[in-house]
Amino acid sequence: MLHVVWPDDHAITGHKTSLPAKAPRKRSQAPPPFPGLIHKPRCAACEEGVHRHTQAPPATPPPLTVSTRGRPRQVDTQRHFCPHACCAYYGWAGQGNLQANGHPSSGPWRQFYCTACAGYFLETHGTPLHGKHVAPEMLVWAVGALAEGLGIRAVARVFEIDPNTVLPWLVEVADHAAVFTRYFLHDVRVTNQAKTWFPSVRN
Repeated sequence: MLHVVWPDDHAITGHKTSLPAKAPRKRSQAPPPFPGLIHKPRCAACEEGVHRHTQAPPATPPPLTVSTRGRPRQVDTQRHFCPHACCAYYGWAGQGNLQANGHPSSGPWRQFYCTACAGYFLETHGTPLHGKHVAPEMLVWAVGALAEGLGIRAVARVFEIDPNTVLPWLVEVADHAAVFTRYFLHDVRVTNQAKTWFPSVRN
């Protein structure tokens, strides 16, 4: 009698079976086909250059490149060099192989083009400003505040940024400063003249 007056919900809607949950997708443990690169290099030399990033440039400079096409270059590129390890001009500045190529996406930094390897790079390559989407003044002031002893969270509050953003800035600037110091301050030999300038210095 009760089943006739109040029919069971399962008899009307049918029995619902729960679908099995999908197993979480596992990341592939296989090594990437081109370590250090997102896409396949354009040539075999570039692919080999991935494994020689730390290799020093050759002792003999490559030949000086003189452009004979178009008007004379207006942008000075003598202080920059091609950062691509597969390029014959890698590590050599002032060889005439670089050309200014405008500002990509109307950004603040100029792009350079290497005529030897047909590669592109920004003028901030190798500096703490590379890849940053903030004003250079903010980064400089924030790092200066850190150097004066202000904490990471305090700097984040002052400049209204995330603390997780300040920490990479500090690490990158510290690494850059260490490389800069090793490049300019090496093989320093103290002579006897130091005693005249600083009498308190002892041997």
